[in-house]
Amino acid sequence: MSSKVSQVYHKSAKERFFYAFLFEILAIGISSPLAAWVFNHKLSEMGVVSVVIAIMALLLNMAYNTLFDYLLKKYKASKNTRVRILHAVGFEFTLLLMSIPFIAWYLGIGVIDALILDLGFILFYLPYTYFFNLAYDVLRAKYWRPVKEA
Repeated sequence: MSSKVSQVYHKSAKERFFYAFLFEILAIGISSPLAAWVFNHKLSEMGVVSVVIAIMALLLNMAYNTLFDYLLKKYKASKNTRVRILHAVGFEFTLLLMSIPFIAWYLGIGVIDALILDLGFILFYLPYTYFFNLAYDVLRAKYWRPVKEA
């Protein structure tokens, strides 16, 4: 992996929003029909669940990634595979704690069923998060000019 892809870089608030928005739009388009099929719920129900979780994730994403990038810089760490896996697992676990109550309430199911459904989403999102971030970093290094730090 090139050093440009594994380096920690500054993202503006505008880029952070673009990144998070793109991440969620692609994820909703893939995960909603997949979840409807796997969990035998209506596409409209899974669409609402996906969109609400995406909004939760969008807000969490901006804060989580800002903190994660800060810590990477503070400890002079690079975005190697181990760090990328830690990033994905930490993010998904935090989102899991936020989303289970909503899923249980909205679908009228128990907490255990909501946990199982959310674990299904995590099985989708863990590899999706890893590969999306990797692709984003590769494309960013190739096509975007770095933002100068203040």
